[in-house]
Order: sequence, then C-alpha cells, then structure tokens
Amino acid sequence: MAEDLAWGNRSSVSEFILLGFSSQLQMQLMLFVAFLVLYLLTLLGNGLIITLIVTDSRLHTPMYFLLANLSCLDISYTTTTVPQMLIHLLSKRKTISYARCAAQMYIFLSLGITECILYAVMAYDRYVAICHPLRYAIIMSRPSCIKLVVGSWTCGFLFAMMHTGFTMRLPYCGPNKINHFFCEVPAILKLACADTRVNEVVDFVLGVILLMTPLSLIVASYCFIFAAVLKIHSTEGKFKVFSTCSSHITVVTLFYSAAMFMYMRPASSYKPERDKKFSLFYNVISALLNPFIYSLRNKDVKGALVKLVCKE
Repeated sequence: MAEDLAWGNRSSVSEFILLGFSSQLQMQLMLFVAFLVLYLLTLLGNGLIITLIVTDSRLHTPMYFLLANLSCLDISYTTTTVPQMLIHLLSKRKTISYARCAAQMYIFLSLGITECILYAVMAYDRYVAICHPLRYAIIMSRPSCIKLVVGSWTCGFLFAMMHTGFTMRLPYCGPNKINHFFCEVPAILKLACADTRVNEVVDFVLGVILLMTPLSLIVASYCFIFAAVLKIHSTEGKFKVFSTCSSHITVVTLFYSAAMFMYMRPASSYKPERDKKFSLFYNVISALLNPFIYSLRNKDVKGALVKLVCKE
C-alpha cells in the first residue's frame, strides 16, 4: 500500500484501466479459453524443454544451457502479462494500480531486453561451434556460459530501469484508460499529460541500441557461419549445420520482427487495435512456438523426449 502511495504521489492517476481486447461478454469468454490454452501450452512446452535439458546428460552442453535459459525467460515473460489478462477477461473491474503498472512494465522490459541479448549469445555460441570447433570447449566453457547469461540478465534489468524511469516520471492526470492488455510503453505514453517528444526520442534510441546491436551481432555471426558452411564439401555436413542453425534463425525472425515494429517507429503511427496483436505475438505466440520449433527440428531434443517417455 505504501508503495502504491509513493508512486501515486507523482501523478494524479492512482490506477489505470486496461481495456484489453473486447468488452463483449461472449467474446471475453472465448478469448479467456483461447488464451488459457495458449498459456498452458507455453508453460508445458517450455517446462518440458527445461526438464529434458536438466535430466538428460547428453544435453548438458552450452547450446542447451542457453536454450534452457531461453525457456525460463519465455515462461517468466508470458507470466508477467497473461495471468492478469485472464483475470480481467472474467472480471468487471479491470484496473491496475499505478505502482503495479510500473512494476509490470519494468519486469516485462527486463525480460524482453534479456531475451534480445540472449539471442545474440546463442548466435555467438553457434559461430564458435562451427567456425572454431577445436576451441569451442575452451571458449564456451561452463564459467564463460554462466558469465554470458548473467551479463544478459544484468543488462536487461539495468536498461529496463532506465526505460521505465523515463516513462513513469511523466505526469498522468487522466484519462486513465489504457487501450491494451498490459502496461506497455507506447500505450502508456499516450496517456501522459505532458510533452512526450523527449521520451519518444529516448525510447527510439534505446530501441535502436537494444534491438539493433544484438541483431547486428546475430547477423554477423551467421555471415561467418554461412561462409564456413560454403567451404564444407560434404552435403550431409552442410545439411547438419543448416538444421542446427535454422531453429535459432526462425525464432529470432519471429521475435525481432514484432519487437522492432513496436519499439522502432514514430509515436504517431501507434494504432491500439493493431499494436495489441503485435504485442500478443512477441509476448505470447513467440514464447509458445519456441519449444516446438526447437524440438521438432532437433534430433537431440526429440531423442531426450523419447528417452523420458520410455523411462516413464
């Protein structure tokens, strides 16, 4: 309660109303069932990936250590927004306090930025494995992997603090209706009763740094990988490398395309109904598809799953 008052003193708005996707009761019930199924499948798929990697010794490698972290991120990412959305679909009161809105924004941004950086780390792992196979065990040793993952999480939480601070320092004096299903930066800025041009510039610059920098590293890694693949004479060898990298490329494309659309564009192009769908895509759909993309295209993961089922 004290936290709510501390945040509320900075603005005349003490709570926000999340409008979500629909105000029609029948549609809300349908959306509740659909999103509940998506959320449970996300928990099941990513939870299964983590379980397989932890229990199967053949998956105790840097690549799968990073994949387990990605699955952990995806579970946390969706849990930040989806449970609240499900509650609001069944209740008449769809409010969120000022402090909890700021907390949700901070956690969501932290996890999202961490995921952006982790994708770059995963691309670097594939680069070392394919271009420097003899030094792979040394470069991607367990201490190195832990440092890379901890660094990704640390950068995520630090940059998110800056992003959230710039957004929530603005005065919000009404209206307090957010045309979104969670407290996302572009939707919140629309409610500020002050000039937001500085915020828009800061958000754009942060978007460029936090999205384009990891993406540039990913592209550079795969340029070196493809150059190395062209030197492989064996067709089977080329296919093995491409099958290993294709899952990561697919996931990166899905996540970055939606995230860049949301955070690297002028505020004037903000359209609530369209943007909610894009947010849903990189927040929920991407997290849902990740374990399926990796498991369906990965023989090691499928082998571990068969082993676990047979053991049961």
